[in-house]
Amino acid sequence: AEAFWYAYGSAGTHGTCDANIRAYSKFGIIPRMLVDASPQYRSLETTLFGVKYPTPVLVAPIGVQTIFHPDGEEASSGAAGRLGIPYIMSTASSRSIETVARSNGEGNPRWFQLYWPRTNEITLSLLSRAKKAGFTALVVTLDTMTVGWRPHDLAKAYSPFAHSVGCQVGRSDPVFMAKFGREPIVKDDIFLGSEWLGEITSGTFKGWEDLAFLRQNWDGPLILKGIQSVHDAETALLHGADGIIVSNHGGRQVDGAIPSLFALERIMRSDKIREAQRSGKLTILCDSGIRSGPDIVKALALGAQAVLLGRPWLYGMIAGGQAGAEQVLQHTIADLDTTMALSGLRTVADIQGKGEDVVVRIDV
Repeated sequence: AEAFWYAYGSAGTHGTCDANIRAYSKFGIIPRMLVDASPQYRSLETTLFGVKYPTPVLVAPIGVQTIFHPDGEEASSGAAGRLGIPYIMSTASSRSIETVARSNGEGNPRWFQLYWPRTNEITLSLLSRAKKAGFTALVVTLDTMTVGWRPHDLAKAYSPFAHSVGCQVGRSDPVFMAKFGREPIVKDDIFLGSEWLGEITSGTFKGWEDLAFLRQNWDGPLILKGIQSVHDAETALLHGADGIIVSNHGGRQVDGAIPSLFALERIMRSDKIREAQRSGKLTILCDSGIRSGPDIVKALALGAQAVLLGRPWLYGMIAGGQAGAEQVLQHTIADLDTTMALSGLRTVADIQGKGEDVVVRIDV
């Protein structure tokens, strides 16, 4: 029960989480008729950072997955690998970087999500390990320098890190373990959960100028996750980010924050952002609140080039391990495909950034 509430729970009153989902009901798709959207003419293929993917759906980073299912990240990364869609691994994973790379499968697309450590040497070690393990893009989460106010967890006095879950990336890291005079280890009886949590959500806030360190030490796409304002989107562009993820962490950080879809809509009104996207200088992704194929159509129409799916596949994994996660992902992609077919939309290009040609605000 504690594990489910950890997944389901959000910050404060759940206001942001609920608003994320409701925001999608404020837009309606405008179906077009007499368009031959037969399977041979329909494609979900999407290109991000010069790489072609079969669908605009990515697996969002979620940590501490062994509290939900004993196979943890091996199950979810395996599901993503079988579908050929990008798997984004959390720094708070309950499996090591190298283990997740193996379970994801040789040649499958995988990105590494960074909870930015307070120690530069540990950051460099994680980046080096991720690169060696075949992770091609770096997703830097900006909204979790400290953990949000989450009453469900507080009421149950529950934290996975207190049980040494979610620190496996740290325990298997030679630089982090050297702080304690230990060799890297992956056994489950080494309790360094609170130490790792303190390293990656330490309350040590970063500034825009600090991005230069990551830019200098990561030669793949650098993506900033947690952008919610036009100002921050434009500033990310100035500081050399290759992409942004419009996200409020699924409502788990700031209660009462702007719904992610509304944030995306505002950001895409910026001439600077639209031009950077058009020229290929900045890739726009989105998450928080997506539950269905129609939701994905709406996010794409408002400017996202792809979306990250989180809680839905996690619930599938809770119920059925890798097969459960894979089925939820397959069903969501199938829902997207069916929605496109019935709406006269053959390709992602027919949707992406088309705004009121595809969706319109409604008041219901």
